[in-house]
Amino acid sequence: MRVVERIGVDAHLVAWQFADLPRLGLTENAASGALQWIEPDGRSRAGHEAVAALLIRAGGLWAIPGRIILLPGISPVAARLYRLIADNRHHLPGGTPACVLPPDQRPGR
Repeated sequence: MRVVERIGVDAHLVAWQFADLPRLGLTENAASGALQWIEPDGRSRAGHEAVAALLIRAGGLWAIPGRIILLPGISPVAARLYRLIADNRHHLPGGTPACVLPPDQRPGR
């Protein structure tokens, strides 16, 4: 969330632990496993598509990588890269105990 705040996306950021998941149409499993982006019209995107949506929403030069992420030849690679990063996010700089995946969602399970 800190990275998103630094980019300057005009969005309401909420850690999933504090979000009203049923109102957003999300499950705890989905919210804890991947970044979720909820459009103003209620449509949701997860994982690499959520990253793309927030970059596009940030506008300016940020929109370029956001659109690239969604290209047909790039999207599957972006999805795998997102999963690799998400599965290991607690090891990354700025990672906190809240970033640790629940045991049933850890790689190799």
